[in-house]
Amino acid sequence: MLGTSSKARCRTFIPKLRQIAQSLPKLAGRLAKQRRIDIEQIMNKMESPAPWTPLKPTRATLPERAAVLPVPAPCPGLSEVFAQTAADAAAMGFVLSTLAQQDTPVLWIQDRLSRKEAGQPYLAGLNGMALMEVKASRAADVLWAMEEGLACRALAAVIGEIWGNPARLDFTASKRLALRAARHGVPCWLLRRAASPDLSAAHNRWRVASLPAAAHPHDPKAPGDPRWQLTLFRSRNAPPGTWTATHDRAADRVDFAPAISDGALAEAESPREHRAAR
Repeated sequence: MLGTSSKARCRTFIPKLRQIAQSLPKLAGRLAKQRRIDIEQIMNKMESPAPWTPLKPTRATLPERAAVLPVPAPCPGLSEVFAQTAADAAAMGFVLSTLAQQDTPVLWIQDRLSRKEAGQPYLAGLNGMALMEVKASRAADVLWAMEEGLACRALAAVIGEIWGNPARLDFTASKRLALRAARHGVPCWLLRRAASPDLSAAHNRWRVASLPAAAHPHDPKAPGDPRWQLTLFRSRNAPPGTWTATHDRAADRVDFAPAISDGALAEAESPREHRAAR
């Protein structure tokens, strides 16, 4: 049984609880509105962008013939990159190698599982790249932030990382990203980890895996330039194929060579690499 003083405290406390419960929806609405206003203010403070100029196809001269590289040139649109293993950093490295060095920032959004399992971008290793990092919790938040970022022409690119195959990342969501990227001329990259390639509106879809690094020119025991196995399994601009890519960090370019299963043959074919400047 409650005493007289306890009953009196309950009578004064219950109305306060009701007032707090009634004010919660209004508070949630204010927070959501303030969140959108903050992002709009960040976008408005950024400099007006330079007009986007489409990249011309890169040609590589081979000993036998001259042919257009079978790798689609970077363009404003949606590209998906699937990591061969969930924690493989090759997918992230490949996306970064396609971005030209410039002053305009890159918007990078990660969901919680991607940060926890694969880590975050290391600013010291980005060679001075301007980066705006957004830490989201759910796939829905990543998709929303990507759409908002693609509406800003001052960004060099928008990169999103989503773990698995969430229900929110369906064909409609990918179509929205592709249309927004094409409309505003901002390249959009979607990194997929621990995911299977479902139906998507992406212009290019890649599968990336790490390979042993190239030989170091000055130290045989040290790793050289990173190498990846790239598989383009769907594209609107180029036929599918598989290549061995080497990121030449000194020259700031990616060299493509046809994938060869035998290691000795791969070394013999190295002078005949395709070279694509970023």
